[in-house]
Amino acid sequence: MDIGTADSEPRRSGSFSCTSSANSSLRRRSISLSAAAPVHIDDDIESEIVSEAGDIGDRALHSNRHSESSSHRFSVDPALENGVSAPTSGDTLLHLNSYWSRDPPTMTTISVVTPLPEEIVSPLYTDAIVCSKDKKQVDKERLPKLLDYAFCLIHLAVFGILGVLTRYVLQKLFGPGVAGLTNDENILYLDLPSNMVGSFLMGWWGIVFKADISSVSDYLAIGLTTGYLGSLTTFSGWNQKMLDLIVDGHWVLAVLGFLVGLFLAAYSIIFGVETAKGFRWLLRRRNACTGSGTPSSSSNWRVDSFKRHLAVMVVLILMLGLLWGVCGALLREEFSSGGSGAQLWLACFVGPPGVWIRWFLARLNGRGLGRAGLFKWVPFGTLAVNVSAACIMAALSTGKKAVNSQTYDTVASGIQIGLGCLSTVSTFIAEFYAMRESEHPWRAYAYALITVCISFGLGILIYSVPVWTKGYG
Repeated sequence: MDIGTADSEPRRSGSFSCTSSANSSLRRRSISLSAAAPVHIDDDIESEIVSEAGDIGDRALHSNRHSESSSHRFSVDPALENGVSAPTSGDTLLHLNSYWSRDPPTMTTISVVTPLPEEIVSPLYTDAIVCSKDKKQVDKERLPKLLDYAFCLIHLAVFGILGVLTRYVLQKLFGPGVAGLTNDENILYLDLPSNMVGSFLMGWWGIVFKADISSVSDYLAIGLTTGYLGSLTTFSGWNQKMLDLIVDGHWVLAVLGFLVGLFLAAYSIIFGVETAKGFRWLLRRRNACTGSGTPSSSSNWRVDSFKRHLAVMVVLILMLGLLWGVCGALLREEFSSGGSGAQLWLACFVGPPGVWIRWFLARLNGRGLGRAGLFKWVPFGTLAVNVSAACIMAALSTGKKAVNSQTYDTVASGIQIGLGCLSTVSTFIAEFYAMRESEHPWRAYAYALITVCISFGLGILIYSVPVWTKGYG
């Protein structure tokens, strides 16, 4: 699929269909869209779609074991003679379930063929969409499961480290040393700029253009969204800064910090979606005038063969070795000084395992509780990593207060910076955004309240109470 492909031919009763196969065979399903009235999807199915808005982790690697012949169809696909142009494949993300656009002329109904209920395409998580491939060609492109895992893990590691480095740079750029806009003593906490930038980019790479990125490489889409954006943003750091405020008695500032942080992140992703849609529109206008941007041109960049996968793998392994080598050398040189540089280099080693754990636990999103699948609308995978990271962050902060050692402080602070990769604001806010635009917008605020209250409450028990009772300075 091409980023700038324009679909100028009106389609009245036909449907636009794409088969999601994947260079890595991460998922297989077909989507057919017809220009029609808004579709009414079963609440249980909508819950799964919304809760899988950010990621479904390694569940995507197992979907190809299901036969397409055993799949089932849901929803309605009536044809309307209204002359409305069918949306392009990139618009699938913008119109699926009416999440991203509520303009009546461009509303679509969705008819999805999918192996299992938990494999439903979500509005944000879209694996590689390759238009109408021959089944033999699809089978030829499949990679063994172990290679699938290896490719995912290496992409997550490299992009996770890049996310840590970017977060650190934004901390320094907007912190007291340079711009002076953020600090540890008010509601504009140090990680606020990175959370806003990550949420904005999620609107571009995770919503509007994710299908286009996936058409080049599934692993690139996973690396950019789950790896880079998930590591660029951090919920645990946000939660810990609010805990630091209440330790000093600033309860009102802590509450305002959560509200302001949620507000700015939510509007950052909205701004990202709107600007990305505008950019896509400009690309279409440009390509419509020049006649460029055909699907065949983008196929040259598609990583759809073992040789291309291997070439990318070699490059990323070299990058990972270089990054870890440089970080290790700098860590050895600066560790004795205990400065922020040593903490950053240590964080680059801690970050990748955090990303891997978060990606693995994302398989819980859209599953619900128990065999009955209760509360499918809650992304339990994202909730689990954010709460867990917040608790570990609080425990490390308590240790720093209790031990009061430069060596321990350096190690604990480095782990805390890297621990930001385990938690995520970009995925959290993408799920919040999808819920807010669904048929049950109250779920967005309930989800945010559950995440904040559990993380903050446990943080008080782990960090604030010991500091108050033991009198740590």
